[in-house]
Amino acid sequence: MYYVTKEELFKEFANCKDKDVALSKKDTLEEKELDIYTNRIQFFKDHIVAKAKDPQSYSQVDVKFDKLLALYQTDSPRDSFYKSFFGMSYAAKKAQENAADIKKNDNIE
Repeated sequence: MYYVTKEELFKEFANCKDKDVALSKKDTLEEKELDIYTNRIQFFKDHIVAKAKDPQSYSQVDVKFDKLLALYQTDSPRDSFYKSFFGMSYAAKKAQENAADIKKNDNIE
């Protein structure tokens, strides 16, 4: 019996991300990573179908492909991810972390 592994999923997802980056005409790597999601969305769709056809192959991994697909189909997947997990946008989370770092550094001095 073949089982899908986390390592295989991470590698496949990274390949899809690289393909999306290659499609982008943006300037910086960060902009390119946040520009096009076509291959990553297809990755989730393919695994949703494959898991439905052969759930046993996915029994060793706990991935909610449908929830990830929904996040990646929003206008801003990064913000949607952060809102889903942290309850705030990416910018708000980074501001919170920066404020915590500043406070920590003030307490060290």
